[in-house]
Amino acid sequence: MTDAEWAMVRMCCRYRGGWRVWGGQPEGYCHRQLVDAVRCLVAGGITWRAMPADFPAWDRVYAFLRR
Repeated sequence: MTDAEWAMVRMCCRYRGGWRVWGGQPEGYCHRQLVDAVRCLVAGGITWRAMPADFPAWDRVYAFLRR
């Protein structure tokens, strides 16, 4: 994802109050990596568990998407 694409996606996906964590520990993964992982899933038509090792674990990406 280019920087221009990320700027647009980030503006569209803001949580109430910004990209803050809703209590607990700080997040361990960059949101850009998580969005890139979802894009890889959609573009490649692969299953969650077949996600390449370059991305965070599939369950972390799934949890981010479900928020």
